[in-house]
Amino acid sequence: MIDILLSDDIVEAMGGRFKLTALIQRRLEEIIGGARPLVDRLTADGRALSNIEIVIEEIKQQKITVDWDASGLPAPGKTRR
Repeated sequence: MIDILLSDDIVEAMGGRFKLTALIQRRLEEIIGGARPLVDRLTADGRALSNIEIVIEEIKQQKITVDWDASGLPAPGKTRR
């Protein structure tokens, strides 16, 4: 599951490793604080996902992403003017 973080595709989609890490951290804090996960907590074989696995699965399924407009940061592939 964590191997997905090694993929350049997901890193580039989030705008780099730092932004990906910040997204993971923010969402992990929400999950720990009681936010409802956007993916199933159980795998097909009945194993419960850890909180970090839930966040990574949410990113993988594109259930969460960076709100580039609200962040004021340039979206990946776009340069700031």
